[in-house]
Amino acid sequence: MRPRRTRPPLYEVQKARLEEYSQAKSSFDEQRVSEYTAEHGWHIDDYEQELPPEQPGIPESGGSFGAAQQVLRNYSFPPPNLITGIFLPDSPLQDRVMVLRARFLVFTFWFGVRVGGVVGEIRPLPDGEHEAVWGYHYTTLEGHYEQGQIEFTVHKYLNSGRVVFKIHAISKTGHIRNPLYRLGFRLFGRMLQRRFAFQSLARTRAQVEDMLRRNVTRPAEAGPQVEVVDKKDVPQKVVEKTDAVPKDTPDTPPHTDQS
Repeated sequence: MRPRRTRPPLYEVQKARLEEYSQAKSSFDEQRVSEYTAEHGWHIDDYEQELPPEQPGIPESGGSFGAAQQVLRNYSFPPPNLITGIFLPDSPLQDRVMVLRARFLVFTFWFGVRVGGVVGEIRPLPDGEHEAVWGYHYTTLEGHYEQGQIEFTVHKYLNSGRVVFKIHAISKTGHIRNPLYRLGFRLFGRMLQRRFAFQSLARTRAQVEDMLRRNVTRPAEAGPQVEVVDKKDVPQKVVEKTDAVPKDTPDTPPHTDQS
């Protein structure tokens, strides 16, 4: 009996596309975000999903916030029947180039995006509350059927312990040469955007819940970590609550959802 062949990882199969997009320019000007409004033909979309809560205080080691960070880093939350992200696994998150394989009906499309805006910090809110925020955005590269930027962030409200995953997207149809694809995107583009968002929210919650059940939430790579934030930046009453919460770090390796 012949040994079963193992498929090479997608980042090896798509090596040429990854190299091509690493040289591509952005099709979205981040310096002009304030100009990109509905009045100028842009879609502005916001979505959010409650995740399992934590105890009040800065994010717990082994908690919901850390699990969501890992899901976002691995880009395992998009529905694989719609979008698959392909990237070099050892590439830093900041400036990471990803090839997106998009599927719709019998069609497969290939697009490039570049990650930026990686953030991990404690932010004050207008009502006196503080939130821990971790996430990033990516922008479209030349050749994408859209122009835009989409941001994925996980938030923990320190006074209450609520943990929320948020998606903020700015988009506009780009130049599509093929008239059939142009018509298809005009008819189905917004529907697919919403499907991507809603299914990504649901998959993130499901993956976080699964990681918590299996106690597998160690961060996958170095980067901005609000878990080790300087406590002098946090109100004393929140620090006291945090110090009272045990923080056991699991010894199991990080979970990666490979779809």
